[in-house]
Amino acid sequence: MTSSTATESPRRRGGIRVLAEWLLTVAVAVGVALLVEAFLVKPYKIPSASMVPTLNVGQRILVNRLATDPGIGAIVVFHPPAGAETGGLGSCENPNEGAGHAQACSASTPSQSNGVPYVKRVVGVPGDHLRILDGYVYRNGVKETGAYIQNCGGGPTCNFPSTIVVPRGEYFMMGDNRGDSDDSRFWGPVPQKWIIGTAILTYWPPDRIGTL
Repeated sequence: MTSSTATESPRRRGGIRVLAEWLLTVAVAVGVALLVEAFLVKPYKIPSASMVPTLNVGQRILVNRLATDPGIGAIVVFHPPAGAETGGLGSCENPNEGAGHAQACSASTPSQSNGVPYVKRVVGVPGDHLRILDGYVYRNGVKETGAYIQNCGGGPTCNFPSTIVVPRGEYFMMGDNRGDSDDSRFWGPVPQKWIIGTAILTYWPPDRIGTL
């Protein structure tokens, strides 16, 4: 009896040790995953058609949360200014700019929106002089190029011929689908502190997997 008990006890202890190690491994893995999502990489789902054809509704992307100083052409996720969630063409801080006026919004509202984060492309960085014709941005006098830009379709939301200057520390955002995008034209540039991160790749659906 004593010999049998002595033999089984180390086995039980070994099983408990293996289980404890397994649980610790799982806990560490979960902790690392949470830390990565919180500080490094975070997934997002595309909420609207504003980035078609680059990104479709429901497509999923990964965002580098450390990349909050984007350059021209970067696709970013950010908290838009308050007024962007009105359901129309946003709300400009200056009532003489934005939809129906010759100038796009040159300044953001003082506070950010608490709604769903937006996904747009950077078309203007601090200090840039911008005007918009037929949905195309003329940045410092040079017309933007890019196969991703969709025809704006004409109308007042496509043309803002008067020049604005992007404020220090802010970024002018527009969707690739220029005729169907609620963006900085209508509610102003986005302060850097409201930028969540820069999109680095799309991982869903499988046939759209690739870098951005």
